[in-house]
Amino acid sequence: MANLLLLMSNSLIYRLDWLLILIYLLLVAVGIINVYSSTYNESLNSIFDFSQLIGKQLLFLMISIFLGLIILGINIKFFEHFAPISYILSIFLLGGLFVFGKTVSGATSWYDLGGISFQPSEFSKLGTAMMIAWYMGKFQSDIKRPRTLVTITIYLLIPSILIMLQPDPGSALVYSAFYFPLLREGLNFTLLIIFFSVLALFFISLSFEFIESIGIIGIIFLIIYFVLKRFIRRIKIWPLLLFLIVSIGFSFSADYIFNNLFEQRHRDRINIFIGKNVDVQGVGYNINQSKIAIGSGGLKGKGFLKGTQTKGDFVPEQQTDYIFSTVGEEWGFLGSLTVILMFCFLIIRILKRAEKQNSKFRRVFSYGVAGLIFIHFFVNIGMSLGIVPTIGIPLPFLSYGGSSLLAFSLMIFIHLNFDANRLNEW
Repeated sequence: MANLLLLMSNSLIYRLDWLLILIYLLLVAVGIINVYSSTYNESLNSIFDFSQLIGKQLLFLMISIFLGLIILGINIKFFEHFAPISYILSIFLLGGLFVFGKTVSGATSWYDLGGISFQPSEFSKLGTAMMIAWYMGKFQSDIKRPRTLVTITIYLLIPSILIMLQPDPGSALVYSAFYFPLLREGLNFTLLIIFFSVLALFFISLSFEFIESIGIIGIIFLIIYFVLKRFIRRIKIWPLLLFLIVSIGFSFSADYIFNNLFEQRHRDRINIFIGKNVDVQGVGYNINQSKIAIGSGGLKGKGFLKGTQTKGDFVPEQQTDYIFSTVGEEWGFLGSLTVILMFCFLIIRILKRAEKQNSKFRRVFSYGVAGLIFIHFFVNIGMSLGIVPTIGIPLPFLSYGGSSLLAFSLMIFIHLNFDANRLNEW
């Protein structure tokens, strides 16, 4: 009996996180159902027709699970050795787009492989996650050291710049997710506050005239001063003045950045978000139709294949960027809430299991995966509801897109391998 228990404890099947596997399979199932619904037409003879979108999605799902099972059996040391190679390969694939890539909707982001599109930016997220984890683990780097932070920032900037040049600024923004694992490893929260402050200042500067923006900045400056004065007896005024001057300077340059570094379609989406343009028939059409679809679902939804907005093709790109509008219309508030809770559980579960790792490489990688899923989840659902600008990134496991499904599935299975073998350095 003792030998049997020992054998079971050493079995991979016994050590796997089956709760995480279950939530992954449920999200994938929800994705398949809603991709089928959003792309359904009466001429579809079989869901395994690989010339149809649902057939292609199922094909990539089968490939994902097949590769995932192989990943579960790989020695965990392999991933640490392979990490720099995966990063370099992903950079070459991104660079190759400018020579061999296919342009769709103004962005050269895909390779055309005999009727199946391959998007390397999805796999560069995996390669970058591996590289950041490798660097942190290999050199036991202290994130509080400027050299470490600069090195990691360079690793993040290289793929981000290549993706922005496609141009695809939405996918480039996703790389901010890699600062989540860095915060776990000791990165100063001040940098995160600065990032969100700059982002808020940028939107304030675009939403108001320059003089009004200065007034708002001045009010924020006074609030910060009086709050600090309550807790600090002697406040050095020069850092606050420097903050004020830099903020005013940034506000002055915001329009230049907006008009010269962003494409017109991105400027239109941001203007819709901040309320400068209310064009429900033009650039604001997608968001408006998405909100109508979600709102029309009510509490319980209209039912599978019964969404009038979905069946009427009122929401463009509904199977990709706006897949959540299909969930909202056909499954209602309860279905939408269930999907949101599943994502929350998935992210929390990954973070909880990551904390049990005795390897910095594996812990940082798992935190990176959780951060990537969170950014995609928050931004995609947020843009479907009209609370964040539309930047065109998929909802993991739900949106149509073989590259996205495969890349995120590989991340999940690598994490499962790390978790199952955290006590077995074999």
